Amino acid sequence: MILIGLFCIFAILNDAFLFGVAFVLLRISAEMVLNPHKDIRLQLTVSDKSDAREKSRRLKEAVVVNRLYEDAELTLSSLAVKLGIHPHELSRIINTGLDKNFSDFINEFRVREVSRKMRDPAYDHLTLLGIAYESGFNSKTTFNRVFREITGKTPLEYKKEVPIDKLAPRAAMRPVILRSETPKRKFMIRNYLKIAYRQLLRQKMYATVKIGGFALGIAACLLIGLYIHNEMTFDRFYPGADRIFRVVGDGEMSRGLAWPAPMSKAIQQDFPEVEFAGRMRLVNSYLGHAELRRADQRQNTYERGIIYIDQSFFSAFKLPMVYGDGATALKEPQTMVISKTMADKYYRGQNPVGRVMYIDNDQSHPYRIGGVMADIPANSHLNPFHFFITLSGMEFGAGEQNSWRWFNYIQYIKLKAGTNVAAFEEKLNTGLRKNYWMPEASKGGAQDPKTEAAKFHVYLQAVPDINLHSAEFSDGLTNGDIRFVWLFGAIALFILVIACINFINLSTAKSAGRAKEVGLRKVVGSYRSSLIAQFLTESLIYSFISFILGIMVAWLLLPYFNSIAAKSLTMPWLEWWFVPVILLSTLVVGTLAGLYPAFYLSGFSPGQVLKGTISTGSKSPVLRNGLVVFQFAASIILIISTVVIYNQMHFILNRKVGFDKDQVMVLQGTNTLGNQNIKNFKAELGKIAAVKSASISDYLPINGTARNGNAFFKEGREKIDPPVLGQIWQVDDTYLATLGIKLIEGRNFSYGMADDTAGRSIIINENMIKKLGLKNPVGARIYDDGIYTVIGVVQDFNFESMRGEMSPLVLHFGLSTAIMTVKLRGGEVQNAIAIVSALWKKYSPNQPIRYTFLDEEFANMYADVTRTGKIFTSFAVLAIIIACLGLFALSAFMAEQRSKEIGIRKVLGASVQGITTLLSVDFIKLVLLAILIASPVAWWAMYKWLQNFAYRVTISWWMFAIAGLGAILIALITVSFQSIKAALANPVKSLRSE
Repeated sequence: MILIGLFCIFAILNDAFLFGVAFVLLRISAEMVLNPHKDIRLQLTVSDKSDAREKSRRLKEAVVVNRLYEDAELTLSSLAVKLGIHPHELSRIINTGLDKNFSDFINEFRVREVSRKMRDPAYDHLTLLGIAYESGFNSKTTFNRVFREITGKTPLEYKKEVPIDKLAPRAAMRPVILRSETPKRKFMIRNYLKIAYRQLLRQKMYATVKIGGFALGIAACLLIGLYIHNEMTFDRFYPGADRIFRVVGDGEMSRGLAWPAPMSKAIQQDFPEVEFAGRMRLVNSYLGHAELRRADQRQNTYERGIIYIDQSFFSAFKLPMVYGDGATALKEPQTMVISKTMADKYYRGQNPVGRVMYIDNDQSHPYRIGGVMADIPANSHLNPFHFFITLSGMEFGAGEQNSWRWFNYIQYIKLKAGTNVAAFEEKLNTGLRKNYWMPEASKGGAQDPKTEAAKFHVYLQAVPDINLHSAEFSDGLTNGDIRFVWLFGAIALFILVIACINFINLSTAKSAGRAKEVGLRKVVGSYRSSLIAQFLTESLIYSFISFILGIMVAWLLLPYFNSIAAKSLTMPWLEWWFVPVILLSTLVVGTLAGLYPAFYLSGFSPGQVLKGTISTGSKSPVLRNGLVVFQFAASIILIISTVVIYNQMHFILNRKVGFDKDQVMVLQGTNTLGNQNIKNFKAELGKIAAVKSASISDYLPINGTARNGNAFFKEGREKIDPPVLGQIWQVDDTYLATLGIKLIEGRNFSYGMADDTAGRSIIINENMIKKLGLKNPVGARIYDDGIYTVIGVVQDFNFESMRGEMSPLVLHFGLSTAIMTVKLRGGEVQNAIAIVSALWKKYSPNQPIRYTFLDEEFANMYADVTRTGKIFTSFAVLAIIIACLGLFALSAFMAEQRSKEIGIRKVLGASVQGITTLLSVDFIKLVLLAILIASPVAWWAMYKWLQNFAYRVTISWWMFAIAGLGAILIALITVSFQSIKAALANPVKSLRSE
């Protein structure tokens, strides 16, 4: 949430509170660094402070009069002895009365003395270093550093201010101008950086674990942040994007996106709040692809992303134009607008406006190019479309443009500025029901038109919401899912927290090494706020290095992440916000990760430290153990989720779906052959030995093929019963045999039956029988804008995603020629493909053959599940690696802390196996506890996820067992390395000092 919140704070959460929290934390940390003495002070009463000031005045007089500062070996304790007071009392006087530490207090006198002697001719025989030694300094380095720190100048720079003519009357000696606090703080910060750098070099392994874990966590967060930023910025760049909506149905009779053709015109005319109302329909029903060619060329080219739209649709989005006028480009019938990419492909270096193209080799309908639009950005749900064909003058069936019973169009509207959306939705529903749905219900003979009209309800979906809130719609688009955004955000949070836990654990575990440092600093006058600033500086340095490495790791892993996430993300090096976000993230992550260690380490009592009674870091491990448990619990949740997802994917791909998807070749673009040629082509395919069967139909049980929606009734009950909504597919007489669909009752279609060829016969599935309540289905008569006789029943088969239940289906005899399926016999598939390709070339020499296989297309229906599995696997591995890095370092530390104990045990006869078990068992207990915590959480999360599938696996105990055993094994391997190493060590080395 830290990095992602910073990356997408306004796009995802839009929550000023979280931003405010981050700002306050940054301000606190900044004040700690810049004002180290302003934070935590010894609280004194007014009389105490007055007493300290008076005593400090007398202290200064005593030091000056007795020239005590000239003693190069002077310490707080020796000065206290000379003055006859307790060292603690002397420290209190200096700290409280003068607001300084002991070193600064004495060094000021020494610098003043050096300055005086530099200007006194009596000391010309001495060098600067000699003067420094006489004034109490004991080293050249200390002298140069302290002099510059206090005066702001080097001794040589300061000496140049001494008058050259020493014989001339000298002015009164100018006082030494001590340096202001701001430059002094600069030296303090420099000192912090030096100490942090030395700590990093001194503890290379622990620094590597801290930085490595941080870098991996940051890389994961950065990749997920880029993904979320991309998903959240879809469709926000259109002019007035917040006023453009897609009309969605959520009523009993109006679920989804399909609407009648005249609805758009009715909305435009009846509602003055609407600026534009337009329709969209994919070419070739729900296919959206076709064969295209220039009118002056013979070669066809397969293209995807072709849609029919209204001129008003184009005007609502105000797509920028390269050639032509966007306001009129699609007003005339049989006109089209193409993208800049397509214009360069077909008319490189030319203005194609006015040129003619053919679709699916149909020369009777030439399309004139009315304009060229700029390429639609990738973060738009319209990005897949490159060809916009006008709906002006188009009709897809007799009377279709005026019928309120055919639902074939997606509707968009753009409201005028200032329109209240909620109020308009209510008005829109009321108007459509009163003026259109009720009259239509009355026309259909409904007994209660008002009740029937009330079953229709619409709501407006904002265009920026389409990408992430359309999972339940079949709109022919590849959309994101808001659930994935939250899921990936949670994964990023887990991984970053795991990395921060490593930092906190190792910082507190190594506290013994810093305890004496903290104690000595406090004894000589350091404030707790200064120590906190020191440790936060170290944390920020680790954070900065980790961010640099994390960015590089993310850049290297981006191609892999793009492949599993089906994205084309790039590193936003040149974006204005990238560097500020990274810097701010560095500060926030470094500060939050370092806060607890900073307060923990700075809280050591000097007395306890110097007496040797302070905790060594291995005692009181409750918090540290709790953090380890959290690390492994998060990792185990990811492992369990990965196991469940892959099990569900295997179940989907191997479940019996009611049709045979193996070795079925899918030929696309066959409608360009024409009705007669395609029949001849099918007949010749049947003569090939390697071909078992062939069928003509673009209605297939996979995504991306033709679909429709119709209302069915039992004959004579059209005005009584509610409609049964289902699909009606055009198929030929070999469709069932080619796809292996089982006919369980009745007969198949036949060209020898007049009712079949006349389109009066149908075959239905079992689900349709249940919905209509048919007891004797064969021979039953069904109404759908005409009377049909049922001649057969097929077994239910999954023709939609397994996320939903099987739907009612009607098969209707006819030709739908965009796709052919060819069932190949077992054997040499490549040879069969070559023969089919040669036959295709005979019938269509100007169009390359295009084919896929049905099982591949079926698997593609669940590509999102496969991607989810890969993403979970990748991040689960990453989380385990980060957790194991921390566990490895902690086990090394514990072995180091218990080295004397191990040495004694070995001397007393303990075996290597016994010592290894001793050191490993505590960590294994933590992993077992993590399994207990993670299991119910993972079960709940995966149970919710599986509810998206109508057909799903059962979450079994073995899934948890695999994840748990895997985690234990990984932890055992990680810990055992250090345990065995410690057990094999020579006890003489660890006991040498005893």
